[in-house]
Amino acid sequence: MRIFLFLFIFISALAFAQDKPVVKRDPYLQAPTTAQPQQSKPEDKIKIIHADEIKKSPEKYDGNQYFIGHVQIEHQGSVLTADEVVLYNEENFVKAIGNTKLQNADGSVITAGEMEYDGNTQKGVARKNVVLIDPKQTIKTDILYYDRLANQAYFNTGGTISDSQGNVMYTKSATYFLDTKMIDFVGNVKIDNAQYIIEGANIKQNQNTNTAEFFGPTTITNRANPKNRVYTERGTYRMGTKEAFLNKNSKIFYNDKILTGDDMYFNQITGFGKATGNVTLDDPKERRYIKGGYGEIFEKKDSSMMTKNPYAVKIMDKDTAYFAAEKIISYQRPDSLDIKVKKSYLRAYKKARVYKSNAQGRADSITFNETDGIMHMYTKPILWSGEKQVTGDKVEAYFNTKSENIDSLRVIGNALAISKVDSLNLKDEFNQVKGKFMTVYYDNNNIKEAKVIGNAQSIVYVDDVDQETKQPQRIGITLSACGIIGALFEERALQIISCSIGATSDTYPMSMIEPARRKFPDFNWNTKDRIRKWQDILVDTPNYEETKYSADNELYDKAQEAVEKEKAKEEAKKPKRVRK
Repeated sequence: MRIFLFLFIFISALAFAQDKPVVKRDPYLQAPTTAQPQQSKPEDKIKIIHADEIKKSPEKYDGNQYFIGHVQIEHQGSVLTADEVVLYNEENFVKAIGNTKLQNADGSVITAGEMEYDGNTQKGVARKNVVLIDPKQTIKTDILYYDRLANQAYFNTGGTISDSQGNVMYTKSATYFLDTKMIDFVGNVKIDNAQYIIEGANIKQNQNTNTAEFFGPTTITNRANPKNRVYTERGTYRMGTKEAFLNKNSKIFYNDKILTGDDMYFNQITGFGKATGNVTLDDPKERRYIKGGYGEIFEKKDSSMMTKNPYAVKIMDKDTAYFAAEKIISYQRPDSLDIKVKKSYLRAYKKARVYKSNAQGRADSITFNETDGIMHMYTKPILWSGEKQVTGDKVEAYFNTKSENIDSLRVIGNALAISKVDSLNLKDEFNQVKGKFMTVYYDNNNIKEAKVIGNAQSIVYVDDVDQETKQPQRIGITLSACGIIGALFEERALQIISCSIGATSDTYPMSMIEPARRKFPDFNWNTKDRIRKWQDILVDTPNYEETKYSADNELYDKAQEAVEKEKAKEEAKKPKRVRK
């Protein structure tokens, strides 16, 4: 766009030898200087195509020549039309008044109520309903400043810029660089589109690449769903593909969730986003957030994934649950009974860990139905509650969503429950119950009762109260086996309350039961990997020093010693054979 280029040449071609007062001009234009007449090349000659009248009067325009009525001037393919054109020859300055229009050879057009141009500085001003149109966009403003040497246009009185992609930009101040097709917005900007709205400060837009760069607080809002938006303080936005690259204090708001990170990417068309470095996915509605080193979101599927040491925090009114694994996925699915109701799920897999004040566990993978409060633990699950431990092929935990406590557990396959007989000592004494299937019931956050079905077995330490000392006295160990076992967990004991279907039950005094029969072959009491505080989930295993328990075999050893002595006496009584 060569605004007023031909005017400079035209002014230089005219000569008026009178002294003229200085013409009033826009402050943007430099102070006038007296220019020497320039010799124009023949091909640079300005052609006056048409004017209804050519006038010159001492009373008007300081005696300078002016053209009136359908004025049309042409130079090197650029054409200026106006109702009136005034030439200030001594200052190389020109004014065009009324319905001014500049048609350039490059296809750009500028219209305004009036125009001014300084031939010495090659700067111009257009005023009153200014419209600049080129192949990339249309600029509308009240005053437009133009610098031909810098090849840029500028306005600071407010205006709009519309491009071929349907974007409309509202700003108070902007500079348009004609060579690079870059628009530099200063101050607050609003870019309006059929799909989104961009609002921010200090934005640069490249019309060639259709890319916007953000250098201040900026928000990209989804017009169809205003709650879904992107915020950043430094980033790049590809307006055609609707891809955002975010680099500073950025947030992606989607489906009532918020993703943050050091460096982020989001595609508003596909709904895919990712973040690296100090990533957090916050879900205020679910009162849960996930942290990690790398995260991905899928807006249309309403799901997300977090890796690089991720962990999730589920905030509750009375308690908080923590989850960790190599990878954590969160997603929502419609309820099978009512598609209008969405249920939220959390899945942690590969070395999954969970911590809650009343239950801690680990498994290869853990799935948590946050809506219904159901947790599934797969592949070598182990769950601790107080000084009790439950293992099996699969564990299902049912939480009361109101009280936030565990109501019950279902253990499917190779179920085994272990409880320390007395948590106050380090004796190697554990009550155990096992079978194919087990249901564990909780009371006030503590394991209270268990029902075991299928090849049910139990090992229970039995105490009685000494009538004289009123202290518990060990009677022995009861071994039970039956189809179904009902067990009641008490503070320091496990009581078998039912044993049915092919039941066998025997109580052995401590002197009569060997140590090997006091534990099941698959006994696996674990203190090394146990999660004792929520920070323990942040590593694969806290790797605590294994607790060493002391075996109380004194009575059994004495009994065995007595048996061996009796056997020796009997052997001594037998007559000895003498070989002849």
